[in-house]
This record gives sequence, structure tokens and C-alpha cells, in this order.
Amino acid sequence: MNHEPLQSDERVPTGLAGLDEVLDDLRIGDNVVWRVSQLDDYRRFVLPFLDAAASTGRQVLYLRFGEHPPIIEDHPAVRTIRIDALGGFESFTSRVWHLIEQHGRGAFYVCDSLSELLNAWATDDMVGNFFRVVCPFLFELDTVAWFALDPQRHSRMTLDRIRQTTQVMIDVHRHGDNVQIHPIKAWRRQSPTMFLPHREQQGEFHPVTDSSDATRLQASLELDTLHRQPLLDYWDRLFQDASRAIENNDMQAMSTLKEQVLQVMISRDERILELARHYLSLADLLTIRQRLIGSSYIGGKATGMLIARNILLNDQPRLWQTALEPHDSSYLATDAYYAFLVHNGLWPSVMRQRSEAGYLSEAPALREGILAGRFPAEIRAELERLLDHYGQYPILVRSSSLQEDGFGNAFAGKYDSVFLVNQGPPEERLSALEDAIRQVYASSMSEDALVYRRQRGLDQREEPMALLIQRVNGRFHGRYYLPDAAGVGVSRNTFAWDSHMDPKAGMVRLVMGLGTRAVDRIEGDHACVMALDHPGRQPFRNQDESYRYSQHLLDVLDLDEGALVTRPLSQLQPAAPQLPLPHLAEIDRQATERARQIGLDGPVWRLTFQPLVQKTNFIDRLSQLLHTLENGYRHPVDVEFTLHLTPDGEPAFNVVQCRPLATIGETGPVSIPERLEPGQLLFRTEGHFMGGNINLPIERVIRVDAPAYAQLTTSERHEVARLIGQHMRMDSAPTLLIGPGRWGTSSPDLGVPVRFSDIAGVSALVEVSEKSGEMVPDLSYGSHFFQDLVETGIAYAALFPDSRECQYHPEHLPIPEPLNTEATPPERAVQVYQLGDRPLQLSADVVGQQLVCYFPK
Repeated sequence: MNHEPLQSDERVPTGLAGLDEVLDDLRIGDNVVWRVSQLDDYRRFVLPFLDAAASTGRQVLYLRFGEHPPIIEDHPAVRTIRIDALGGFESFTSRVWHLIEQHGRGAFYVCDSLSELLNAWATDDMVGNFFRVVCPFLFELDTVAWFALDPQRHSRMTLDRIRQTTQVMIDVHRHGDNVQIHPIKAWRRQSPTMFLPHREQQGEFHPVTDSSDATRLQASLELDTLHRQPLLDYWDRLFQDASRAIENNDMQAMSTLKEQVLQVMISRDERILELARHYLSLADLLTIRQRLIGSSYIGGKATGMLIARNILLNDQPRLWQTALEPHDSSYLATDAYYAFLVHNGLWPSVMRQRSEAGYLSEAPALREGILAGRFPAEIRAELERLLDHYGQYPILVRSSSLQEDGFGNAFAGKYDSVFLVNQGPPEERLSALEDAIRQVYASSMSEDALVYRRQRGLDQREEPMALLIQRVNGRFHGRYYLPDAAGVGVSRNTFAWDSHMDPKAGMVRLVMGLGTRAVDRIEGDHACVMALDHPGRQPFRNQDESYRYSQHLLDVLDLDEGALVTRPLSQLQPAAPQLPLPHLAEIDRQATERARQIGLDGPVWRLTFQPLVQKTNFIDRLSQLLHTLENGYRHPVDVEFTLHLTPDGEPAFNVVQCRPLATIGETGPVSIPERLEPGQLLFRTEGHFMGGNINLPIERVIRVDAPAYAQLTTSERHEVARLIGQHMRMDSAPTLLIGPGRWGTSSPDLGVPVRFSDIAGVSALVEVSEKSGEMVPDLSYGSHFFQDLVETGIAYAALFPDSRECQYHPEHLPIPEPLNTEATPPERAVQVYQLGDRPLQLSADVVGQQLVCYFPK
């Protein structure tokens, strides 16, 4: 650290004249670290310092966070402030930061032993990072702060970082009644004997100037520590003890250590911990540790994936020992995220962003700082070894934040995932991996993520970002790499579009290629959606419509371009002749004949997945998978998976994500009016809605007029999305949002490209099939946008006015709010209806699959 331009020359006494003489006094701005094996040796130096500070009228704050007896008791010049360290590194460090900020310049501080933080955090690296954050801040504010630590409890890396950061460091050694101090660092001070050991005699400190005496002193100290545990990280000692307990088959120690490891590596959520206690063994936890970079939590996404796999292997071993693909995952722990922020000097920016005023406004600057950051050397070395393990197989870098994929907080699509083709020389692959990690870290500062956290009351809770790094399941097909198929399965089908479907049977959203097209709203294309109890029953009127609304585009990794790309199936077929199309698709005979007539070779395939359904045990296995996981979680689940097909088409599953499914609970019996007078009905539909039983009053309708929207340019359609967000922020009345095609698509040709954060306060969302622009609703159950609707309790309906099961009468709405004569085309496309004293009623009966929106009498 180079603080030289800022150092004050003002001297501060330690309260012991002999010690002042050794150190040439303290200076304003000094952080003083006492390395002691017994806290009494720290306490005896603290008390004279307090008396000296009190005599000059200094304000002294005692930061009390340890479990040891207090360092200071009932001193008239001292204010004791208790701080809970159990909330984690971020909350503790933030609390200390704000205290320093609040008390401003010139305050003095005495702190408990930093080693006590290990009891709360278990990870030694964070003790060093805490000091690297607060020491420069204390220095800037012209304070003097005293700290203690037991050097035998910390790693050499932590001790070195604290030494590099502090201004003064003193070792205290005790050999019986003989006490010596040994200044290790005294910044900007120097004397011929300052850094020699000093014996204390009646308040004076005499340097040991005889080399023979110094050698004997050092030998006696080494003899005292000969039988002590070597300098290992606390985290490493924990797992060392766990390995020893397993080796000795010490059941009591294994039980105790397993609970300790779960608390510091798996979760703080008691419901997740309950699952982990049941399904993760101590040996499992040691296996995770072997694949972990850094220390502390692996995050919610990684935890969910691991628990799900063990539920299957433990509860249905005969099936899943063969039908479940082995995973090949690594983990970048939460402390690596904090270490990255501290290493790049970003903590002041973090504190500004965490404030109420800066929560959104400071995020872009912090995001840019993260994207420009560099990794600590020890993490970079581990990333190199990780790439050695994966070779040149493509890998996926996924967010796995502390709160992610928990009960009620899925964070679906809020944070980035980055595919890496992982080709080229090692240094290029390492650079690409570092860029991907920075991108995922930076995505924690996206507006969507921050708004989501605030809406769910999580904005003040610690949310460090861990990472799940996985080998991409798939095969090489020449220049392309892709899995045979992928999908999202849900154990409860709350989008049952047919009254014969059992919601408890579950549902799947299936694609060929990478699973990105199963979890995101597809632009100009469709995933295959199947109810697992009626997989052959599709929401289409005929075979042509089934083909039209099937998947035509595949997401694949292009090794030549070095990126994730989207390719038409027809273009992939010649380049990848080994694609398992006979197991996933059907031949469109009419299209094949038309192609033959114009000189094109080969059949035209349609990805209906009917061979997989009809000729293999896919449906049965997926149903068992979802049922077993729901039983294990004791809650409906949402599962992402890939499929690896045998030569005869039988699927093996690779579970890549599992989380509790957010559902809109039933509201009890709902009365659906049989007859309505002319003018009462806005819409009615059989099926095509989500939310269970619904009973909502609607006080405002925002409707995008389809013909007007169809005439807009692409930029004007984005302006429509912005205007809708503006209307939602202006008024919190219960609102029904109606628009053509798909809400939340990134393609304005398919619908309105709103972000979820723009419409998060809406009560119900309606997508209408409109002839203008061929905008068709997408039954995108399992997509991130849809998951947001479910989590937030937003009712959803898809209206197909041309079908017999649907009635839609927008003309029954009252006159919309007037526009001024200078209204732009986007403003004219957005119609707002304030219903005032005559609200609409939205009612749904999930059993009868009836949804109606009407004006009550």
C-alpha cells in the first residue's frame, strides 16, 4: 500500500513511554495489529492506550464481536458497540464501514481479536479481506485503530495480507513470566534497534542486542510452538478433520463435522439445509471440496443440482444408477467473489451501491469496475488447473448466488450464464474463462436482478455470487457441439390446457440442441410443450399447425466461430449427418416431396419428438424423475436436464439444475358466471391460462392495440415497451395487461419486448393471437419470463380469438384515456383504461379450466 502522500505527522502516545520510545510513537492514521497467543497480552497494552487517549479527549469506540471475554470493561472514555459477525462477511464488513463513516475523522478504535471472525465465517481468507477493506478507510479518516490476532490460527497468506496493509505490526511472545515484544512493521519509522525483539523490564523495553541471546530466545519460542498445529487455513483444518473422521469411522465426529460443513459451504436456508442433511453425506461434501476454488458457499444453483442427483440415486437407485449421467462440475465459492471485489479496490463502490440512494444509480459504475477487474494470483492459478481438467471440452459458467434457486426465490434468468467453446491455446482459454466469470459477476448488478431483489425484500440481504462451472453435456459433430436434446420439466402442470390433464402429472418443454431454447422465450420458433399424462395431445388444430409451431432453429456451439450460435435444422443436417433425428423428429412427407421437386436432397425433418415419446421410455423416466424429486423436496420442482441418447434412442438424463417450483396457490372455490349480459364480457377462454383458481379485481387495463402496433418500426416498438414500464411505475392500481403475441420477447416482431422489471407490478398478463404481424402467444412454461410470472403471483392467459373455446371483446372496454394532439405513434398504440367505480373481475376455475374476465353487475 502506498499511503505516503496522506500520512499525518501528528504523534499519538501508546500510554507506555517505553513502547513509545521503541516505536518512535504512533501516528494519526496508524492501524496497529498485535499478534498474540494470549489475549491478556493484548489487553495489558490496550488499557494504557485508552487512558492516554482519554487524557487528550479522544472518542474511543470498542468494536465488540468476539466470543472471548471483553477486552475493555466499564472504561469511562470508551463506547462499546456490539456487532454480530454471524451474518457473514458482507453484512459485518458493511456494518463496520458505516460505523467508521458515521463517526468520521479522528475517532480511535479498539477491536476484539480478528481471529474470532473465524468462528463466525470459517474462512480465513475473508479475515484478511475484511482488514484490507477497513484499514485503508480508517487511514483516510485520520483514526488510530488497534487489532489483535492469534497468528497460529491463520494461514500465511492471510498474515501476509494483513502485514502488507497495516501500518504497525507487533508480535508479543511470552515464555513463562518473560514477555518480549517484537515490532515487525512500523511504517515510515526506523532506528537501528526498532525491529529487534525487546524484553520488558518494569515498564521499559530493552532491545536484545546480543545475537547469542536472540538465538536462544528464538529457540525457546520455537520449542513452545513445536507441538502446535501448523499454519493451516481454518477451512482446510475443518476438511482435514472431516477426512480423518471418515478414515477412523468416527460416527460422532462425522455427524458433528458434517453439520459444521453444511453451515459454511451449503446454505443458510433451513429448508435447504434439511434436504442437505438427509441427502448429502460427509463424503459427498469432501468430494465437493475437491472441486471447489476458494472457500465458503457453493451457492443455490450448485446445491440444488447436487441434492437433486442424490435424491434420485438414494431414493431410486436401481433406475438412476444407469439412467443418470455422471456430472462433471466445479465450483467457484462465494469468498472468491468477495476476494475479487476487495482485490480490485471495489469495496467503496459496493458500499455506495448498497445505500438506499445508490441502489440503482451506482450499479452501472460497479458493474464496469467488475468487468475491468483482475483476479488474485491464487484464484488465477486454480482456474488454470480447472481448464487442465476439462481439456478442450466446451464448458458452461453459471451463476450460483447464495439466494438463487431457494424456496420462493428462483432468480430465474436474472443472472448470466456463459457458454465457452474452450478452444485454442491455454492462455486464450484462460482469458475467455476469466471474461466469462467477470460477466456473471457483473450480471449481479443488472437492473432486472436488482429490481427483483428489491421487490422480494432481498435488497439488504447478503447475496454473494458463487459460480457453477460444468462440462457441457453433448457430442462433437464436426465444427458443432451440442447435446442430443434438452428440456425443462416441472412436476406440477399449472398450465393444463385440457380439462382431462392432471396438473400433478407434470409437464416438459423440450428442444433439440442446447437447453437455452427451453428456458428462454424463443424468437420466431417454438419448443415442444407436452403434458406428461397426455404427451400426444398438443394445443394445435391440425398436423400442419403442429409442424408450423415446432422447433426449426437449434442453439449449438460453433467451434470455428468460437461462440454459441443459432442454426436452422436444415443447415445443420449436411454438416452433422450423425444427428439423432430418427429418435427426435418425424419426416414431413409433403415438404420432402416439394424439396425433391426443386432438386434438394434428403428428407425434411420436423422436431415433434414423437419417436422419443412413442418408442422409448422417455416419458416414464421423466415422470419418475419429477415425482421422485417432488417427494424428496416435499414441494413441486422445476428441473433443467439434457438427454444423451443410446444408439437405439433410449435416453440417459443429466440433471443440470433443480429448484423448488414457484406456484400461484389456489384461492379456494371460484364462481364462474354462466350467463353475462351483452357488454359485460371482456374475454372468456377454456384452458390456456395459468395460476390455479383466480379471483382478482382489476381497476386498470393497459392494452396494446394490435393494428397500430403492427405499423410501428422496430425502434418504435421498443418505445412502446418503455411507455408501458412508465405507466406501471406511475400507478399501482391492480392492472390487466393485454398485448399481441408474446410479452417479454426480445424480438419486436413477435410481441412487446418489455423487460420483466417494467411490468413486475401487474396483476394479470394476457397474450392475444393477432392476425396483424402473425403474433402468436407462446406456451413458454418453464422459461425465465414465465418463471417470473409464477413467482410474482401474476395470472397469465393466452387468447386465441379464432378458436371456439375463446371469446374476446375489447370493444366492451370504456373509452381510453385521451391523448394530446401531438401523441406519437407508440403513444397511440398504448391504450390505458381507468375503470374507476366499475372494476373488472378476473375469475378462473382450474378444475373446469374456465377463465372469464367481466364487468360485474
